[in-house]
Amino acid sequence: MLLDLDGEHAEKAYPILASLVTPRPIAWITTINTDGIVNAAPFSFFNVFGSKPPMVAVAPGNKSPGVPKDTARNIRETKEFVINMIDQSVAKAMVQTSKPLDYGVSEIKEAGLTTLPSDLIRPPRIENAPAAMECTEIQTIEIGSNRLVIGQIHRIHVRDGVFDPETLRFQPEKYTPIGRMAVPDWYCTTDNLFEIPR
Repeated sequence: MLLDLDGEHAEKAYPILASLVTPRPIAWITTINTDGIVNAAPFSFFNVFGSKPPMVAVAPGNKSPGVPKDTARNIRETKEFVINMIDQSVAKAMVQTSKPLDYGVSEIKEAGLTTLPSDLIRPPRIENAPAAMECTEIQTIEIGSNRLVIGQIHRIHVRDGVFDPETLRFQPEKYTPIGRMAVPDWYCTTDNLFEIPR
C-alpha cells in the first residue's frame, strides 16, 4: 500500500499520521486568557525536544479554518502554559476537556477538576495530574494550517513516588502514563514495560 500525502491521500493526512505514529504522549495543557479564565485541552502532537534549555513542542491546530484553538490563542496572548501529564487516574477527565466549548468557558469547571497555583506563571496546574511542567513560549511557527508552539520548561511538579529522590529516575511501578493511539478514541497504557540493556 502506498499513501500519497501530496496527492490522493492529502485530505486524510491527519488520521493516517495519528494512526501510524503511535503511541504519542499527551500534553494536557492549561492556559489562562486575558480575563483570567482557565482553559484545559489535550494535544497528542507533542513531545520534548531538548534539555539545554529544556524544551517542549506542541501543535495546537485550529477550531475552524483560520481560527486558532483557545490554547493557541491564550499562549499567543500570555506566552505561558502548563503541560500536565496523563495517567489512567485522570484519563476520563482529560477526554472530557477535549469537548469543544465557546471561548471563555472553562473546561476545568465543566470537567469538575481542581487546580493548584504554579510557581512562576499565571496558568495553574491540574491537581490530580501525575506531573506538570510550567512553560513559557519561545516561538510559535505557522506553516500552512499547522501551528508549532515551542516552549521552555522552567519548573516540574511531580507526584511523590514518581521519581526516585536520589537518582531522579522514574519508578515504572509508580508512573504509568497513557499514550494516544489511533483517532478518534484509541489509547494505550504503559504498565507492560521491558528493558533492553545497551
